[in-house]
Amino acid sequence: MDPCKNIDSALKVNEGVPQPPAINPRALHIIKKRPGKNPDISVLLEGIRKGDIPMLARAITLVESTLNKDREKARELISACLPYSGNSIRVGITGVPGVGKSTFIETFGKHITAAGHKLAVLAIDPSSGKSKGSILGDKTRMETLANDPHAFIRPSPSGGSLGGVARKTRESVILCEAAGFDTIFIETVGVGQSETVVHSMTDFFLLLMLTGAGDGLQGIKRGIMEMSDLLVIHKADGNNIDKASQAQSLYQGALQLFPPSPSGWIPLTLTASSLENTGMEEISKTIHQYMSLTKENGFFYKQRAEQSVHWMRESIEDYLLSDFYNNPSIKDEWIRMERKVREGKIDSFSAAAHIVKLL
Repeated sequence: MDPCKNIDSALKVNEGVPQPPAINPRALHIIKKRPGKNPDISVLLEGIRKGDIPMLARAITLVESTLNKDREKARELISACLPYSGNSIRVGITGVPGVGKSTFIETFGKHITAAGHKLAVLAIDPSSGKSKGSILGDKTRMETLANDPHAFIRPSPSGGSLGGVARKTRESVILCEAAGFDTIFIETVGVGQSETVVHSMTDFFLLLMLTGAGDGLQGIKRGIMEMSDLLVIHKADGNNIDKASQAQSLYQGALQLFPPSPSGWIPLTLTASSLENTGMEEISKTIHQYMSLTKENGFFYKQRAEQSVHWMRESIEDYLLSDFYNNPSIKDEWIRMERKVREGKIDSFSAAAHIVKLL
C-alpha cells in the first residue's frame, strides 16, 4: 500500500461552479412556440391580437424593415390591424437631454400600469453612424418598467429621419393598439425638430422642463411651448423644490400670453419628481381631463382625422423617395453625376435637376 495515499495533499481539484444554461429557461417556451422565420400575416395578426409580445416585436421589426420584399407584407399587416386600433391615449413626451425623460417615463409608466392600464413605450433613440442601431437603449435605462408584464418598451433607431423620429413609429402605434395597449408613450430624442413630428401622431403633448438650468433660454423656445398641453417642471426634489415652484409660476404666466388653443384646452404647468415619485397622480388626472374635454367638443376626433391625412402624405413621399433611389435607370446616372460633382465638373443643383428629369 502506498503510504502517500492516506496523506491529505494541499493540491487537490475541487468541483467547479455549475455553469448556467445558455438560454434563459423562462424563454424556452417562447422559442418552442415561435413560428418560422417569416410567419404569415395571419399568424402575426393572431399573435398580436392575443397580446403575444414576441410576435408584436417581430411585427414591428417587419414594419421597420427597409427591404422591398417586406414592404408589401407590412402594408397588409397594418391594414389588418387598423380595425383594432385607435382605442388608446397617445402621449408625446419630450424635453432637453438631461431633463430625465427616461426616469420620468419609468416612474409615470409604473403609475399607469398600477392603475390597471397596459402601456407601450416607443422610445426614439439616436442612431449610430456606423451600425445604424440605437445608441441609448431605453430597455437598459428603464429596467423596472421593462420587467413589468403590463408594459412594452420598444427602442427604435431614428435612422436619420427628420428630427430623430423613427420612420415607422406611426405604424408601430397601430400595432401596439391592436395588441391591446390602451396607453402609448412616444419619447423623442429631444433635439428640437422631433417635437413637430411627434405632435403629429399623438393626442397629448407633454414637455419636461428643468429649473436652474437656463430657464430664460428654454422659455425662448416658444414653438415647443405652444405645442405643449402640459409643462412639467421635473426634478422638483431636495433643494430644488422652491426653484421648481417659482419656475412653475413663471411658465404658467407665460402660457397665458399664447393664443388660445383650437382644442379649447388651457395648457397647465405642474411640478414632479421621479426620484420621490411625486406629482404623477396630478399629471395623470390632467391628461384624462384633457381627453374628456377634447372628446366632448369634437377636437379629439378632428385631430385624429387630420393626423391620418398628414401621414398619408408622408407615406406618399416615403414611397416616392424609395422608388426613386431603387430605380435601376436612376442608379447608373446617380453614380455618374456623383463622380462629376466630386470632380467639380458640375454643380450639385444642376446634377440634382438632371437626375430628377429622368423620371
